[in-house]
Amino acid sequence: MVSDARALATRLAELGDAALARTLAARGVSAQSGWHDFFDAAEGLLDPTSVDRALTHLDRRDLIALHTGAGPLDGAPARLALVDAEGIAYTAVVERVAAAADATPNAFRPVLAPADPVPAEPRAAAAAAERAFTTAGSLADILLACLHAPLARTGAGPISAVDRRRLTDAGAIEFAEDLEDLLASAADAGLADAREREWTVTDAGEQWLETPTPERWETIAEGFRAALPDGLRTPAHGFLVPDAWPDIYPLDPEWPARADRLRRIGVRWGLFGRDDPAAEFAWTTALRAGEPADAGAMAAYLPAEIDRVYLQADLTAIAPGPLAPALDLRLRSIAVRESRAQASTYRFTAASVGAGMTEGETADSMRAFLAELSLTGIPQPLDYLIESTAARHGLVRVSTDHLTGRTRVESSDPGLLDAIAIDQALRPLGLIADSGLLTSRVARDAVYWSLADARYPVVALDADGAAESVHRRAAVAPSVPSAAPEATYARLIRTLRGGHGTQGEAGWLERELEQAVRARAEILVVVRMPDGSERSFVLEAAGLGGGRLRGRDRAADIERTLPVSSIVSVGAA
Repeated sequence: MVSDARALATRLAELGDAALARTLAARGVSAQSGWHDFFDAAEGLLDPTSVDRALTHLDRRDLIALHTGAGPLDGAPARLALVDAEGIAYTAVVERVAAAADATPNAFRPVLAPADPVPAEPRAAAAAAERAFTTAGSLADILLACLHAPLARTGAGPISAVDRRRLTDAGAIEFAEDLEDLLASAADAGLADAREREWTVTDAGEQWLETPTPERWETIAEGFRAALPDGLRTPAHGFLVPDAWPDIYPLDPEWPARADRLRRIGVRWGLFGRDDPAAEFAWTTALRAGEPADAGAMAAYLPAEIDRVYLQADLTAIAPGPLAPALDLRLRSIAVRESRAQASTYRFTAASVGAGMTEGETADSMRAFLAELSLTGIPQPLDYLIESTAARHGLVRVSTDHLTGRTRVESSDPGLLDAIAIDQALRPLGLIADSGLLTSRVARDAVYWSLADARYPVVALDADGAAESVHRRAAVAPSVPSAAPEATYARLIRTLRGGHGTQGEAGWLERELEQAVRARAEILVVVRMPDGSERSFVLEAAGLGGGRLRGRDRAADIERTLPVSSIVSVGAA
C-alpha cells in the first residue's frame, strides 16, 4: 500500500492540469476537498470506499479483466486512476475487486451476447417514424417556450412544477414526466444548456428550430449516440444492441434505471421499437454500426411538410398538413397556434401581431410573408388588423441616454406617458418624469420588456435612434467554460501542486512513513549505516516523532528506533 500510494501520487503530480481535473471529476472528488498535497490525493483515491465507488463505473469487460489480472489495462481503469503507468492495478484496487467478486460473483462472469436484431416490419417502421415526428414537434415547442422565458430548475435539477404545468397546458407535452427526457435529448445534441438554475436555448438550438424534420432527427440521433456511456460503445464508434445494455454495468445499482431511460428516449425518437425489441429499423442499423445519422430511410414514412396555408376571414390560418418548420416558426411569431396536429390552426390577434412587431416584424414584412404563404390571399379583416396594430405600435419609445446612462421612455401621446407613470405594475422600474419624458436607472432592455409585458405599444431604439429588435434572452453557447473540470478543480489543483512532498525524496519518505504508522503496516526499511553500507529491516511501524521511526522487528523480536535521516527507502514487506 505504501509503494502504491507513492506511485499514484507521483503519477498524479506528473499529469497536466486538464488531465488531472478529468481524473478528479471521473472519481467524483469534491472541488472543496481538504487534500493538501498529492499524497493526500493518492490516499483518498486508494481508500476502500473511494475504490468501491469507482468500480461501479466500470463495465463488465473491465471488471473481468481486473479480476483475472489480465493486463495491461487502459481505458476506463486508467481514466479512473485504478491502475499504474504500466496498466497494473494497485493493491488496494485488487483487494476491493476481490471483495466485490466474493459479494457479487455474477458481475465478474461473461454473459451471452444477445442475438442480432432482425429487420423491422414496415408497419413498425411507420409507427417509429410517426413517434419521431411527434417528438420533434414537442421538443420544438419546448425550445420555443424556453426562448421566450428560460425554464426554471429546482434545487434537485428537475423543471419546476410551474413550468411543467405551463408546457402541459400549452400542449407542448402530453405528460409532465416527458419533459426531462426531451430536455436530456436537447442537451445531448447541444440544443439546450442547463446553466445554474435554468434551461436556456443554444445558438445550435435556434438553428435546429428552422431545419426540416429529417435534419432535426439526424441532429438528435448523433447527440444520442455520442452521449451513450463508454460501456455501450463499440470500437467502430457505434453502440451495442439495447438488449445487451442492462448487463453492462453490473456493480452500479443505478444502472438498470438509467438503461431503461436511455432505451425509452430511443423509442421516443424512433430509434428502437416499442413492442418488438428484437426488430431493428434500417436507420438504426446504420447508426449502430457507427455510420453518420441518415434519415433518408425514415423520410419515406414521415408526413410530407407543406409550405402553404389557408388564411380565413375569421382571422385564422389553417395548415392542411404539417407546416415546414421554418414557416411554422415565423407564423407563430405573429399568430397563436390553437391546435397542433397534421392539420393545424393559427389565430391572429392584436396581441400576437403586436408581439411580432416587438420582435422586429413590420406591416410590410408581414404582408409579404403572408401573401407568399397563403393559398387564398390576405383577407380584408386580417389586413385591417395588421394596419391598425402597426399604427399603434411604437407609440412608446425606449432608448438609452448616452450622456447619463439612464433609460429614456418617450411618447407622442402625453396621456399614454401619464398612464405609464402611474401604472402600479411598473413601479419597480422607478420611472421619474423629466421634461416631457420618463427616465429610469433600470437597463433599457428590462424597461422594454416590462412595458411589453404590460401591453404597451413599445419599441426599442438603438444609439442612432433607429428601431431594433430586442430578444428577451440571448442564446448561450453549448459548452460553458466555467463548467469545465479544469475550472471546477482549479483551486484544488493549485493546492495539490503547492503542497509539500511533491518534490524531493524527503517529502515522499515522510508521507510514506506517516501512512505506514497509521496502518501499523509491515514495511521494508533500507538504512544507510555510518560506514556507508546499507542494511534492510522488516518492521511493523509503530511510531514516528522527533526525527525517528519506531517499529517492531519481528525477526529479532526487538523494537528498533531508526533515524529518519538515515532511511534510504521504504517499501512493502
